[in-house]
Amino acid sequence: LPRPPQTDPARPCLALQRLLGAGEGVGGVVGRGLSRVCPPQSGARINISEGNCPERIITLAGPTNAIFKAFAMIIDKLEEDISSTMTNSTAASRPPVTLRLVVPASQCGSLIGKGGCKIKEIRESTGAQVQVAGDMLPNSTERAITIAGIPQSIIECVKQICVVMLESPPKGVTIPYRPKPSSSPVIFAGGQVRPLLCSP
Repeated sequence: LPRPPQTDPARPCLALQRLLGAGEGVGGVVGRGLSRVCPPQSGARINISEGNCPERIITLAGPTNAIFKAFAMIIDKLEEDISSTMTNSTAASRPPVTLRLVVPASQCGSLIGKGGCKIKEIRESTGAQVQVAGDMLPNSTERAITIAGIPQSIIECVKQICVVMLESPPKGVTIPYRPKPSSSPVIFAGGQVRPLLCSP
């Protein structure tokens, strides 16, 4: 695999990553102080979509190193949430941490690779489970990538996905996915990955 771009001082890189999460879960991440991971001087920006939605988008933009630090903190928070809900379980019996990236559909071909060779390589080298959704998210040209595993596997997986996305920019116009507001409470079942940043 090529080295992550941020390791080359002659090639400063910017990256944009979007995560899809349940509204309450996103609130927990904010409460933890996500902005402290990427202070203004880092050049990174963090935005969380507004509104009474069952899903919200966390957008991370800036130098890849800063984005990876933010991802690591988010994953730590998700692991804490799982641990707090399963206090009597052993580490081996806990479900993996799960998060979802939202990426332009035009970049998914590069992530999958010819005959699925690239995504297979990412799975084998990181130990993470990676699934690229076949369909685009509603009213958008973006697709969801679900990543599950232990925290270190997920962080390494995100780094490799960033490398591919930086090397293969999106083609054409990207219509971003915007979660729709909900007028009634939404309850997510355990194990349901589709709408969740974390699936306890």
